Amino acid sequence: MLLVIDIGNTNTSLGVFDGENLTANWRLTTARERTGDEWGVHTRNLFALAGLDFKSIDAIAIASVVPPLNFTLKRMAEVYFRVTPLFVDHTIETGVPILYQPPSDVGADRIVDAVAAIHKYGAPCIVVDFGTATTFDAINATGEYLGGVITPGITISSDALFERAAKLPRVEIKRPEKVIGSATVEAMQSGLYYGYVGLVDDILRRMIDELGGSPRVIATGGLAPLIAKGSRYVEIVDETLTLEGLRLVYERTK
Repeated sequence: MLLVIDIGNTNTSLGVFDGENLTANWRLTTARERTGDEWGVHTRNLFALAGLDFKSIDAIAIASVVPPLNFTLKRMAEVYFRVTPLFVDHTIETGVPILYQPPSDVGADRIVDAVAAIHKYGAPCIVVDFGTATTFDAINATGEYLGGVITPGITISSDALFERAAKLPRVEIKRPEKVIGSATVEAMQSGLYYGYVGLVDDILRRMIDELGGSPRVIATGGLAPLIAKGSRYVEIVDETLTLEGLRLVYERTK
């Protein structure tokens, strides 16, 4: 069985594949101070709760955008699972040519997202990943990774509003029933949600125009279902796209 781990700046997603079947997946807070032993014990506990045998794991693939955690996760894999993990980066042969310059600047999560999107939905396509930053990735009709757009995530925008405006509270990010808020919290939620949907849709409109044709638009990441509800362009929400991409890249390297 294959354990895949997507380490983001805010959240870490884990999944277990038995062949092509995703048997379990979890989303955790990325704790940079957590030791390799803590990661190992925590992961074993998740396996136990899901009724999985950690000894059945014979391979691990990792996409990380937090370099300080790489050694910690490598040690966890070697000590607790007795395997050397595959860390995905631009040097791995994924079957998707990277035209971004320099290729080393493309995050591992963006690479595996592109691999999974092409495999599952075809090209051309655009992947929107709602993480700490929201990334937009463009793949052309021949399956080449062109590049994309990076914007602050909606949670960063919300936190900045709370921290920089003395009289404004921290609010839950949700879709308000109406645009015109009748109280401060409602007004802030409206601005955050509809403002962000407007940002997403305008960027997507411009990317679709540049790509030409009819690219499919796939959203992933923790807030993808929420933002996609208000978008005119997002067709598909695939919350496990990154995990699937890690599996596909691992299978290709075998």
